[in-house]
Amino acid sequence: MAGGRRQVSRRRFLGYSGAGAAAVMLGTGAWQDTEASAHVRGYPFTLGVASGDPLPDGVVLWTRLAVDPLAPDGRGGMPNKQVPVQYQVAEDERFRRVVRSGTAFATPELGHSVHPEISGLRPDREYWYRFRVGRELSPAGRTRTAPAPGTMTQSLRFAVASCQSYEAGFYTTLQHLAQEDLDLVVHLGDYIYEESYVPEPILHDGTPMPDYLRTECFDLDRYRLQYALYKSDPHLQAAHAMCPWLTTFDDHEVENDWLGPRSEADDEPDQDPAVFAQRKADAFQAMYENLPLRHTQMPSGPSIRIHRRIGYGTLADFTMLDSRQYRSERGRDNPDATMLGGAQRDWLVDGFSSSEATWQVIGNQQPMAQLDRDPDPEKISYYGVWDNYNVEREHVLTQAHERGVDNLVVVTGDRHNNYFMELKADYADPDSPVIGTEIVGTSLASGRDGADMLPIGEVYLAENPHMKFCNFQRGYNVVTLTPDTMRSDYRVVPYISQPGAPISTRASFVVEDGVPGGVSA
Repeated sequence: MAGGRRQVSRRRFLGYSGAGAAAVMLGTGAWQDTEASAHVRGYPFTLGVASGDPLPDGVVLWTRLAVDPLAPDGRGGMPNKQVPVQYQVAEDERFRRVVRSGTAFATPELGHSVHPEISGLRPDREYWYRFRVGRELSPAGRTRTAPAPGTMTQSLRFAVASCQSYEAGFYTTLQHLAQEDLDLVVHLGDYIYEESYVPEPILHDGTPMPDYLRTECFDLDRYRLQYALYKSDPHLQAAHAMCPWLTTFDDHEVENDWLGPRSEADDEPDQDPAVFAQRKADAFQAMYENLPLRHTQMPSGPSIRIHRRIGYGTLADFTMLDSRQYRSERGRDNPDATMLGGAQRDWLVDGFSSSEATWQVIGNQQPMAQLDRDPDPEKISYYGVWDNYNVEREHVLTQAHERGVDNLVVVTGDRHNNYFMELKADYADPDSPVIGTEIVGTSLASGRDGADMLPIGEVYLAENPHMKFCNFQRGYNVVTLTPDTMRSDYRVVPYISQPGAPISTRASFVVEDGVPGGVSA
């Protein structure tokens, strides 16, 4: 069956710059092109396949063609011409019952990536998809649509993941994640790192990393190459092919610790803001090219709309935040200091009132609960956390409470640690009610092997009574939602410096409907 594309008007694309409107539309399959296309010599699906942002009637599919994925120029050994890419969506993994098919065009302007947006599927069911270029066939991926609006599904199982520095170790955690039975992966950022933070990095085949892959990313071709390096790992490919992903970004997709228009280098003399703006534009375009994002996430220059909501019937709403583009300089009790920016903050708060879901899940980058890291009486927090935007945090959590959010769950990345914490509007008041639950997930790879417990963990637990658990190993969370409970399983491995580590559940917590905070399972 042909078709399955959402109708997208030309007007919707007028704001795009960089890659251009035509390339975006050709890549989604919304426009067709009869011009001559290039013939590809070699196997083009070396970076795998993926799907994302599921809706009740469809998903966005993704692949990026690269016959030589680590070619030093970042262009994957592809010709400087467009390539037609056929896709199929089927009800069975043998593709005997194909329900949607069509053609998208991989253009050099978008790194030969395609993002066909499929519609007309049934809600809350599995599908399989694949791509074809000439005689070459991609691996098959499995995806799943969201439940229909207004319907209550009995279970939703998703992983919380973040921080996957390629150089830090082997992707053993992703190998195990790919074997979980999941409906969704929520990835909270640091999908790539803009430079190596390891003295002598190696490739995951055990060979030394070439010098050209050790340089810092500053332009589009180098960011493309970094994504190709990460996505060349078979375990990351398998995790993407296992189920749809819902993604946002943190800092390292662009540069360490950037915020708003400010680069980390802006403290140095003679820095031109236009240089960082161009770097952001290149980084955001490379991110779009390499993830299963819809055309609405295509950046316009140095700006991108990544905050969005995805509904799962009346069981759950997922609200993905952007805590980088609109963030101001920190100021703990400054009413003007903002993590989200006024427009995004209002959008978030308005969603508390409009949601009919039992569980409201917020995808967040830095810990929202208080995180005092010093035993002295003065509260001392880390640089990037919500403690440094205390007034805005109090406003957001108070609004959630006043607007009747019974089951607020914040899932957080960035820290390379596991925490389970209670959310309160006012941590200075011991009688302040528990408003929600925060699950801070550790890194997939960043931070090397880690440890079960470090001395700072004892400080955390002593100085933050709302923290019920902390751990410093690598891994991910598996969260299971039902109409009555949320269960969070902290899945960890003992090492990643060598392949083959086993996976285990280090701790589990259960939150009952209407009783935020949770208890150990």
